[in-house]
Amino acid sequence: MRIVTALPNEIKEEEHVWIPLGDGTRLAARIWRSVSSDTEPVPAILEFIPYRKRDLTARRDSIHHPYLAGHGYACARVDLRGSGDSEGVLADEYLEQELRDAEEVLAWLAAQPWCTGRTGMMGISWGGFNALQVAARRPPSLAAIAALSCSDDRYADDVHYMGGCLLSDNLSWASTMFAYNACPPDPALVGESWREQWHQRMRDSGLWLAKWLHHQRRDAYWEHGSVCEDYSSIACPVLAASGWADGYSNAVFRLMERLTVPRRGLIGPWSHKYPHLGQPGPAIGFLQELVRWWDHWLKDVDNGVMDAPMLCIWMQESMPPSTAYDERPGRWVGEPGWPSPHMERIHCPLGHNLIGRPGTEPASRPLEVESPLSLGQFAGKWCSYNAPPDLPYDQREEDGGAMVFDTEPLAERCEILGGPVAEISLSVDRPVAMLAARLSDVAPDGRATRVSYGLLNLTHRDGHAEPTLLEPGTTYRVRVQLNGVAQAFPARHRIRLALSTSYWPLAWPPPEPVRLTVYPEDSELILPVRSIREPDELPESPFPEPEGTPPVASTQVRPAEHRWTVSRDLVEYRSELDVVKDLGVVRIDDIDLEMTRRARERYSWVNDDFNSVCGEIDWEMGFRRGTWAVRTRTRTVLRSTPTEFLLHAQLDAYEGENRVRSQNWQERIPRDCV
Repeated sequence: MRIVTALPNEIKEEEHVWIPLGDGTRLAARIWRSVSSDTEPVPAILEFIPYRKRDLTARRDSIHHPYLAGHGYACARVDLRGSGDSEGVLADEYLEQELRDAEEVLAWLAAQPWCTGRTGMMGISWGGFNALQVAARRPPSLAAIAALSCSDDRYADDVHYMGGCLLSDNLSWASTMFAYNACPPDPALVGESWREQWHQRMRDSGLWLAKWLHHQRRDAYWEHGSVCEDYSSIACPVLAASGWADGYSNAVFRLMERLTVPRRGLIGPWSHKYPHLGQPGPAIGFLQELVRWWDHWLKDVDNGVMDAPMLCIWMQESMPPSTAYDERPGRWVGEPGWPSPHMERIHCPLGHNLIGRPGTEPASRPLEVESPLSLGQFAGKWCSYNAPPDLPYDQREEDGGAMVFDTEPLAERCEILGGPVAEISLSVDRPVAMLAARLSDVAPDGRATRVSYGLLNLTHRDGHAEPTLLEPGTTYRVRVQLNGVAQAFPARHRIRLALSTSYWPLAWPPPEPVRLTVYPEDSELILPVRSIREPDELPESPFPEPEGTPPVASTQVRPAEHRWTVSRDLVEYRSELDVVKDLGVVRIDDIDLEMTRRARERYSWVNDDFNSVCGEIDWEMGFRRGTWAVRTRTRTVLRSTPTEFLLHAQLDAYEGENRVRSQNWQERIPRDCV
């Protein structure tokens, strides 16, 4: 990234501003704006998230908010109610209270003497979600949004459930917020009330994982905040972006297809990161793109920002399997709309371990598989948070327990764009079952790189609102939607479809082992093939090199550590995936604050005992300045029986060496066709 120190406008920073709400609560804001805005008002841009503006996101915020402010904007980074230095309690994601707060914050910004009265919202992940959700409420000042790495559907395409299957990231993410919600505000900003607010948060924020497990099917809880319920409610322009290593790329396709407002979509090779910080690379000059976006929609500048193709995507080239990449080779391609006029759905029948060409006569003999619990230990994360190594490894390690179908070696290069679909005729021997479908690029030497996958809880075959048990032995035809992707398969490579009855620990397994029977004569793989004879609508380098303002000065006091270990005891047959993400100890030099963040995730099982699966997440968070030192330890454990989820959580908080709070939670939650 090129660090920019000379900006078009001189800026000033207000490190701590209180924004009052109607109920008396005050939200903490950090505001960057051009000096000239005192006499020449500018539009305001809001990022509204719970990740602590003064410390945990301070480095990232300092790269992009001053940059945008220096191009003639007022940028407000506001902590949600009950997070960071804001007052109150944060009790869940995307509550009605949060969205009302956002509307009040936008109105406050629009009313400031340094603001023109026009506002935008931007954010990645949580900030992308609430940008979409607030846009659907049509606050009068909101003129455009930029929503990154988020979803329009909180049930079907978020961190909680996928195809009706419970994701282990649901546990991981709940544990992250459990740890974050137990952090205190900074006494240097909020004064003597910090301790009272801290204990209020720990007492009242609740155990989010329990809430989410009480809603295992699509209901009103998930419909709230899912803009897919009414795309027409969004009336302002939308810039949507994500990355192929992210968990949220599918929403970009749906937003491009179903919104009716001016919109642009961008999908690169990145993990869960802003594109100007994108990894795997190449990163792009996304802040320059944002300036053009805001200039057009907030300042009425005729700069051609909407002249580009509606959807710009990174077509990935074939790569050997790896759990981490520095760069993903490929090229930018443009599509005028979605669905793409350049894409054709090719129906490929399944035969006996073979994906045939259209018109190929499939084999008729039924095929059977019962996958071991170990299938999935090399699946990586549902969403790569750029904590390598968290991408899927060589799929040969997984395919031994799956039903595998390969094409013949390709005679010529094949590119796909969009979401493949597996339509499978099947029967099972249990009333609750799941189907995992993986698409891989198989090189001539046999190495297999997963390029997409999809999950389906088979009790959700007719929809997520009213699951129904399966009748063992009855034949069903089901549709498994795989994640969207842009991927090139070279000549002489094979395309592989692998089907399995479990995918642990990426997804929680069914209550019992399942034997799956597939009927190839009525099954097929549908590939979204992009014609490579069509000229690409983008130049070779359509985006500038990434830029940003200097990050806040920080010092690595204790080094970071990332570890991803798969182990198996061949005496007791206990297996474990052990993930450590330790950011070490970092000091923010300007405010002399040391931060500690360490997470450890362990997913274990014994042989093929489906009642032995267990997920354990431990977090340590700490803050220190001079004599002020606080830290928390949180632990979340999830187990299951065939009929229940067993949840245990604990929280311990310390001032110095004194433990000042200890809480425990125990819950038994019935399984609902999961």
